[in-house]
Amino acid sequence: MSDLPPLKPLARLRPADFETSAILKATTLAGRKLAELKGLAAGMPNQDILINTLGLQEAKDSSAIENIVTSHDELFRASLEPELLISPAAKEVRHYVQALRVGFDLVQRHGLLTANHLVKIQAALERNRAGFRKLPGTALKDGAGRVVYTPPQAPAAIVELMRDLERFINDDAAFDADPLIKMAIAHHQFESIHPFYDGNGRTGRIVNVLYLVNKGLLDAPVLYLSRAIVRRKPAYYRLLQAVREQADAPGAWQAWVLYLLDAVAQTAAQTITTVTDIKTALLDVKHRIRASYRFYSQDLINNLFMHPYTKIEFVERDLEVSRLTATKYLDALTAGGFVQKVKVGRSNYYVNQALNAILTRAEMVEGAS
Repeated sequence: MSDLPPLKPLARLRPADFETSAILKATTLAGRKLAELKGLAAGMPNQDILINTLGLQEAKDSSAIENIVTSHDELFRASLEPELLISPAAKEVRHYVQALRVGFDLVQRHGLLTANHLVKIQAALERNRAGFRKLPGTALKDGAGRVVYTPPQAPAAIVELMRDLERFINDDAAFDADPLIKMAIAHHQFESIHPFYDGNGRTGRIVNVLYLVNKGLLDAPVLYLSRAIVRRKPAYYRLLQAVREQADAPGAWQAWVLYLLDAVAQTAAQTITTVTDIKTALLDVKHRIRASYRFYSQDLINNLFMHPYTKIEFVERDLEVSRLTATKYLDALTAGGFVQKVKVGRSNYYVNQALNAILTRAEMVEGAS
C-alpha cells in the first residue's frame, strides 16, 4: 500500500463530483447548525470567554488524536503558573491554544489563510522555525508499523503543492463549492502533503476552524471539531487513506467529505449545548453576585468565566484593585459558593464551580462510554 501514485494538485478536482444529493443534504444540515452556533456565540457579552474555554477543549481533543493525553484539571492549573505545567502533554496542549490564537489573529488581520500563515501556526505549535520539510524520509505508518503512505519528499514538490492548496483555500472562483466541502477537501490535501516535520495533524485541525472563520461561517474559532474525530478515530484514518489509494474515484472523496460534514454537524450541535450552558451559568452568577455583593462588576464576571481556575493576581490585574481587595473579593465568593478555594503550596487558586462542571461534563460522559 506504500506504492501509491504521487499526490496531485487540487486543480484536477471537479466541483460537480461533490454535488451528490447526500453531500448537499449533509452540507445543508452542517451549515444550519453552524449558523445557529454563530448566532448564539455572538450573543455572549465577551467573545474571549468562548475562545479561551472552547479553544482549550479543542486543544485537548486535537492533541488526544496524536496520543497526547492530559486532563482538564492539569490544563486549568497550568493556566495559573508556567511551573504548574507538570507534564509534557500539558505543555503540548497549551502550545496548541497559543497556535490557535496566532492563526486567528492572522486571519482577522489579513482576511486570508496562506501557506506562510500555516508556517507561523506550526511554529507556534511546535516551538521551532523549521518550516516546510527539506529532507526526505517522512513516511506514515499504520498501527502495526507498516508504511502505508509516503508524502511528497522533494522540497520543491512540497512548496508547489502548498501553493496549489493556498489557491484552493483563498480563490473561491477556482473551485466553486460550498466552503464546508472545500474545508474537507483542503484538510485531506494538507494532511497528505504533510509539509512539516512535526505537528501536521494538529496544524491541519487548527486550519479547519480558521477556514470556517475566514469564510464567515463563524466569527471566532469556537468549534472544537476534534472531539468528533476522537470518537471515530479509526474511520478518520481509514477514509484519509482510502482517498490516497483511490485519488481519482469520486466515491472515496465523497465518503471522506460526508465524514467531515457529519463531524461538523455533530460538533456544532454539541457546542451549541455547551455555549448555551455557559451563557446560562454566566447570567445566573452575574445576577446573584450583583444582588448580594457591592463589589459586583462586569470585569469580575468576565474574570471568573475567562479562567475556569482564577487567582488573586488575575483579579488584581483585571479589576485594577489591590492584592488585599482581590483577596477579600475571592474569599467572599468562596463563602458564597461561587468558587472553590484550593491551596497549592503557599498559593491559592479559585475554581469557578459552575463553569468547571460544564467544561468537564463531556469528558466524564466520554470516559464512561
